[in-house]
Amino acid sequence: MYQFFLFIAIFSFSKVGFAQIPTGYYNTAENLSGEPLRTALYNIINGHSIKDYSTLWGYFQTTDNNGGIVWDMYTDNPSGSTTYTYSFGSDQCGNYTAEGDCFNREHSFPKSWFNDALPMYSDLFHLYPTDGWVNGKRANYPYGEVNSPTYTSSNGSKLGANVFPGYSGIVFEPIDEYKGDFARTYFYMVTRYKNVSSNWTSDMLTGDNLSDWAKTMLISWDALDPVSQKEIDRNNAVHDVQGNRNPFIDRPSWIDWIWGPTASVSDMEEPQLRMYSVNGLLHINNVSSKQVSLNIVNMLGATVKEIPIQQGESRVELDFPQGVYIATSTIEGRLYTLKFVR
Repeated sequence: MYQFFLFIAIFSFSKVGFAQIPTGYYNTAENLSGEPLRTALYNIINGHSIKDYSTLWGYFQTTDNNGGIVWDMYTDNPSGSTTYTYSFGSDQCGNYTAEGDCFNREHSFPKSWFNDALPMYSDLFHLYPTDGWVNGKRANYPYGEVNSPTYTSSNGSKLGANVFPGYSGIVFEPIDEYKGDFARTYFYMVTRYKNVSSNWTSDMLTGDNLSDWAKTMLISWDALDPVSQKEIDRNNAVHDVQGNRNPFIDRPSWIDWIWGPTASVSDMEEPQLRMYSVNGLLHINNVSSKQVSLNIVNMLGATVKEIPIQQGESRVELDFPQGVYIATSTIEGRLYTLKFVR
């Protein structure tokens, strides 16, 4: 099941990241939004130290080590017992005929999309150790959401027709607990390689960026599965290896600032509206002198509720279906936004 979480940052006011970020690393990206922010981040994380593909086996021991075993997001079961586990070195593929035989190197962003080219081919930020058989089942299908799977791995990862609006092809769906990991991986890829990604081929891409359906789905995955300690530790470990970082692990709010409705708002101004969601209620503090209108939309952009908010503090009952929603309001030309899970 998706884990409920509290999302408070209205404009991403906090300057505190999750990981131990080198001093000044993101200085040139501060106070930007939209495409200028993506370009600034590209300039920061571009030019990492390229590693030979064969060396990844050894690096996995620091980037994907789950208490001495391989951290495989296609078979790991955080909420129960894991059917198959792998040891570094001895269990690497090799040949396989079934799930549980061995693990290999999964290009979570399939290598055929960029014609096996470097530096993408060995970039650890999208390469993960995974069960060889499940990796083979995933093949180079896009990620998506599946209701009627033709294949299900031991931890519940699924292959089948996509049911997320905007694309009806075959997709692979990781389990809920790792959806955010892969979403933030994809936001990294279209930022780190924005200079060449317009030449890539995938139904998840348009030009040098994500297609609309993929962007919407991955934004929802980011919201439903927040940054974990696993990702924080992995971000630091990969940085030690290749010298760059995934900014969307350090500052996940930048996903909204580039691809979401907050992309046109400056986080340096004093807010007149604050919102947070908890226990089935949306809490709002309107410190302006005006009544404002709050619009709540689902991830497809359809309005589910529009509410007048008086000056002072208000509470709104979240009496609509479970899912990811965005609450927006405009005061004196400034857009205030909260992404939350119902």
